[in-house]
Amino acid sequence: MENLNIQELQEKSRHIREDIINEVYYAKSGHPGGSLSIADILTVLYFKEMNINPQNPNWEDRDRLVLSKGHCSPALYSCLANRGFFPVEDLKTFRNIDSYLQGHPDKNKVPGVDMTTGSLGQGLSCANGMAIAGKMNKKDYRVYCILGDGEIEEGQVWEAAMASNKYKLDNLCVIIDNNNLQIDGTIEEVMSSYPIDEKFRSFGFEIIKINGHDIEEIINALEVAKNVKGKSTCIIAKTVKGKGISFMENQAGWHGKAPNEEQFNQAIEDLRR
Repeated sequence: MENLNIQELQEKSRHIREDIINEVYYAKSGHPGGSLSIADILTVLYFKEMNINPQNPNWEDRDRLVLSKGHCSPALYSCLANRGFFPVEDLKTFRNIDSYLQGHPDKNKVPGVDMTTGSLGQGLSCANGMAIAGKMNKKDYRVYCILGDGEIEEGQVWEAAMASNKYKLDNLCVIIDNNNLQIDGTIEEVMSSYPIDEKFRSFGFEIIKINGHDIEEIINALEVAKNVKGKSTCIIAKTVKGKGISFMENQAGWHGKAPNEEQFNQAIEDLRR
């Protein structure tokens, strides 16, 4: 664990956001909105919380992360690169046809990726399997699963939530990126998953609600989750899609498109203020 302090984590997350914009801009495709909304959460996980070893990505005692909303790979790739899993300069190859950094993370190609994701709704099932394996093998690693609030419209999520409860997976922490937007609009307009807290609580989860952009709140929530026994934890992180970029914030249209040159320059300027 790097164990950066709050100010260092804030600067690191700003840098991660800049990487996200660079990746998507130079690829001319990708998903900036949701990548920006989870940047602070991933920063805390990879640079303070998770017990991982970049020199041994498959270390069996490592903490695991499943980015169920796999289209937000730009944020994950930036964290992995800056943590030392692969060269930072490789980020410029994002989504190139001959690059190992595909639009969705592939655990067979990218060091540090614990689960291949992209088909939404499947990540919690995979995270359950990892958590169950940890229990069976008497390991003390933790498993983190990041889900989108639009993604939890998928029925498989709730089947998996029942399994989390049945097996009392207190080594599992689900994090909901609650930015309230998906590709076609607000989650209320598409298929409301509210009240998210009451739904997960009814499935047996401990519920923690935070501001997903407040580094201190993220740190404290993860600490509380580690001390919950006998059940899984669900952290509902209220976030802003496109966070940090003036013209992207709270705009569903920035779910999956790249900025042009003028927009790219404005985005970098916003982040460096």
